[in-house]
Amino acid sequence: MRVRRTAWAAAGLLLTLAIGCTGGGGEGTPETPPASAPATSERPRGTPSPTPSPADPVSLPALMRSEHTGSGLRLGDVLDRNSAYTRYAVTYEANGLTISGIMNIPEGEGPFPALVLAHGYIDPDDYFSGQGMPREQDRLARNGYVVLHTDYRNHARSDEDPGNDVNLRLGYTEDVIGAALALRESGRPEIDGDRLGLFGRSMGGGVVYNTLVVAPGLFDAAVAYAPVSARPQENIDQFQRPDGDPLVAEIEEKHGTPEEDPDFWRGVSPLTYADRVSEPLLIQHGTADDTCPLAWSREVSATFEKAGKDVELRTVAGEGHTFGPRWASEMDVTEAFFARHLR
Repeated sequence: MRVRRTAWAAAGLLLTLAIGCTGGGGEGTPETPPASAPATSERPRGTPSPTPSPADPVSLPALMRSEHTGSGLRLGDVLDRNSAYTRYAVTYEANGLTISGIMNIPEGEGPFPALVLAHGYIDPDDYFSGQGMPREQDRLARNGYVVLHTDYRNHARSDEDPGNDVNLRLGYTEDVIGAALALRESGRPEIDGDRLGLFGRSMGGGVVYNTLVVAPGLFDAAVAYAPVSARPQENIDQFQRPDGDPLVAEIEEKHGTPEEDPDFWRGVSPLTYADRVSEPLLIQHGTADDTCPLAWSREVSATFEKAGKDVELRTVAGEGHTFGPRWASEMDVTEAFFARHLR
């Protein structure tokens, strides 16, 4: 555990030192990778490319340059206990914020591999802790995974971050990175901090993409199902502009439109940095999804494949955004994928 954790931090430091002498690159144009160590010394990883410089403070490159922290995983009240697992209210620290969530810990002898769950969009005013992926939380814990479902900042008992929405919710990526680091640093005997997976749905699928390019090597494998677009402007046009969301005007006033400032919008798209991804990625998307078009996942898959990444797009005939009749069989696929990479 100590070797892998130290190696990931060292690789991040090398990347930060390399930034000052690297040039920018446009979307789809691979940048020259630095001569630095792999993200972990335990097994080969893809070598991350340097980040563009200078970077807008609201951008994926800015997150790449940041020193991310995650610690202080604390188990609170027992919310449920059954023969398979115990469900706890939890908090952890991520980059100076306290983030709440729930954790399911399986019964039996650990340590167990751990999964961070990144939920889809739910109005924070209506959200309650652990909401969004209850089926997945239950099933994965029953099958031997520690499950940490993060609430994200501005949700449930998490700390507030007033600028997060106008800054395209990039803070959620920090919360997921912090969750992984908190799991790894917890020292709890039930948790194997060297076997970590990331599982995101809908908006959480977008958080998965961001995390893979910001912190390559942190997780061992990732799954996104029914994910949003990897281009934030498409998500705005799909979900916010049609409803007259006043936040759109604030975003465009601060960051400009894609026509006014294309460099900014390239800098917040994980497609621009596909060459940084080192983890295997499974994308599951229904052909009848009228919330998040399948074309969005096709573009991510094609872009990652072109960059030489281990990505699989699994299209699920007839399934909509929430997955109904084929949810159980697709979870079989999800678990088999994690078993290959985490067991």
